[in-house]
Amino acid sequence: MTDVESIVSQMTLEEKAALCTGASAWSTTPVLRLNLPELIVSDGPHGIRRQPEIHTLVLKSFPATCFPTASSLAATWDVDLLYEMGQALAEEATALKVDVILGPGVNIKRTPLCGRNFEYFSEDPYLAGELAASLINGIQSKGVGTSLKHFTANNQEFERFSISAEMDERTLREIYLPAFETAVTKAQPWTVMCAYNKVNGQYASENHRLLTDILKNEWGFAGFVVSDWGAVHNRVASLQAGLDLEMPGPKQTRVNAVIEAVRDGVLDEAVLDESVRRIVEVVCRAALTAKGGDFDVAAHHTLARKVAAEGMVLLKNDGLLPLQNPQHIAVVGRAAQKAHFQGGGSSHINPTQVDVPFKELQKLAGNAELSFAPGYPEGPDFEQRFIDEAVAIAQVADVALLFIALPTFKESEGYDRLDLDLTRQQVALIQAVTAVQPNTVVILNNGAPVVVRDWIDGTAAVLEAWMMGQAGGGAIADILFGKTNPSGKLAETYPVKLADTPAYLHFPGENGVVRYGEGLFIGYRYYDSKEVPTQFPFGYGLSYTTFAYSKARASATTFKDIDGVTVAVDVTNTGQVAGKEVVQVYVHDRKARLVRPFKELKGFAKVDLQPGETKTVTIPLNFRAFAYYDPAHKQWVTEDGLFDIMIGASVADIRSTVTVMLQSTLHLPSVLHRESTVRAWLEDPLGKVAFEPMYQQMIGQLNRVFGGSEQGSSETIGMDMNGFLLDMPLLSILHFQEDALTQPADDIVDLLLAQVHSISG
Repeated sequence: MTDVESIVSQMTLEEKAALCTGASAWSTTPVLRLNLPELIVSDGPHGIRRQPEIHTLVLKSFPATCFPTASSLAATWDVDLLYEMGQALAEEATALKVDVILGPGVNIKRTPLCGRNFEYFSEDPYLAGELAASLINGIQSKGVGTSLKHFTANNQEFERFSISAEMDERTLREIYLPAFETAVTKAQPWTVMCAYNKVNGQYASENHRLLTDILKNEWGFAGFVVSDWGAVHNRVASLQAGLDLEMPGPKQTRVNAVIEAVRDGVLDEAVLDESVRRIVEVVCRAALTAKGGDFDVAAHHTLARKVAAEGMVLLKNDGLLPLQNPQHIAVVGRAAQKAHFQGGGSSHINPTQVDVPFKELQKLAGNAELSFAPGYPEGPDFEQRFIDEAVAIAQVADVALLFIALPTFKESEGYDRLDLDLTRQQVALIQAVTAVQPNTVVILNNGAPVVVRDWIDGTAAVLEAWMMGQAGGGAIADILFGKTNPSGKLAETYPVKLADTPAYLHFPGENGVVRYGEGLFIGYRYYDSKEVPTQFPFGYGLSYTTFAYSKARASATTFKDIDGVTVAVDVTNTGQVAGKEVVQVYVHDRKARLVRPFKELKGFAKVDLQPGETKTVTIPLNFRAFAYYDPAHKQWVTEDGLFDIMIGASVADIRSTVTVMLQSTLHLPSVLHRESTVRAWLEDPLGKVAFEPMYQQMIGQLNRVFGGSEQGSSETIGMDMNGFLLDMPLLSILHFQEDALTQPADDIVDLLLAQVHSISG
């Protein structure tokens, strides 16, 4: 008997029930007589928010490194860098006596209006999953746990505690589950946190299909499921669904409810024991890591600066950047003196130090004169005097740097954005400054896309610096002065206007329901397939150098789905300075039974190149890179056919395409039924064998009756008989011909179905 099993076997019913509910805001219930300690958890996907008092939810936390938020991390497209950052987070968690970090969040960015998007990675589930897995592996490599969140479909703040996110099975499987699946299967987080919201009418905390059937049984999740804070409504129902730990505590009424349910036979004690076992395993694993000590504050600040720089995206550059020894620089914007580097809410970190952008600029500006104007007030009011002051210093300078931060009243956890705009004051400020100073650089501090069409034309350059973490001010200076070559790429699309966004007509919902009517087509999947222009496409980002792609090839021109295929391309730095390029691989299915997005990201790699240097980038593509989820078969399926593997610098900048032939190894049973259409019979491989002889007879007979041609057109009723029949149920057509049949229509269809099922075995 293992230690875990021994502990569980010795626990009383009361102790087991207590362990499954938190003892405080941030800890589990210890069982001292069995030497089972408490487990301490802490907020902090991008930093440790360890509070001095575990019984209180909101207190100023101990100082910790505030790294960039997830939208910035995603723009690095650098799994190795996120692993390194994860290790640093774990070191700080250990020093601050934290066992499990509550993060990362991998909820998909369905709409840029979600107020918490700064805490999430991407609109693309493949990218989000790969980055989350790497961050988790980095943290857990140091003996500290993670809590992957919020499972699932927590894609808005509006009514997030109760709203029902309603979507079809394929959308759930292809868009909103894969990032969680990748993180679980590649990194095995110690815990997974359920979402507040309902999914298709059932609270995520009570959803047995999500928590047990899919997460634990299908994906093999070995840790425990914890509730988001306050997400549990019925403790017994949630335990039965697979929700192991309710937080926060204490909640004696919940503990009592579990005890009574077991004693009354409502809850099988074996179900409770399974949750207890999972919690005990994690508690014991956490206890193996000695807590306390110090972390290297300076080294982590330096790492935060590197991470911030790697994630910054150069959106526009007319050649002004990097700056070439300007003698007078006008610095405009409150965010230059008071850095806007993180979002509001549960992830708010008490930083160890903060780089002030203005001071960091001074360090690198040499003998240049720097003047400053705040540009805009702290609140929402419009004050022309700030604009006038900014114009006065900008028009006499060599260059103007505008630091524009999206204020907290427009973007934070707890509420969604009402629009994608900067404040009216900020837009007017940019327009006024660029009117008098053509050498103007706009530096954006925000957690999600903003609309730029009203002011971008007048700028010389635009740098998306995100919620950049405590060292972001130095990272901005590094990029502006060329110490760092920008290499960030957008992990989400920047639309031209809000009305262009895929969920525009379906957000935020009403009467307690939000319908995901756009289905699979979110983010670039929508813009690409619908041919809707974007301001900046997914995967986009400029550099101070240029890259050429050549010799794209695949390891095989024909391959079996289970074997996968590897693509390679040579990338050359054709510019004058060292730089990094993110090579992106998209897959396009030439023909599929079900509708598919035009192309989807299935691989990427970040490569570092010196001027003139060439490297070969190799990216493997597995079964899932070519598969889609078929609700009829309740599984991921592949189909024989041609696929275009597109290699590019963004979703809209495809440099090379390689075409391959996939051979599916799946032998799927027929899903034909009594109401299946003629088209379905003809497209089903087994159904076609059984039905086609009858179909030819039907067409011939109908053409004779209605005077149709061999091509199927009929002058008698003015329609194409072939087209008319295809989407009618076979049974319905046979009923119309009942008088000419030798047996009832129902019997004929049943015999055909029996023949199909006998062929499929």
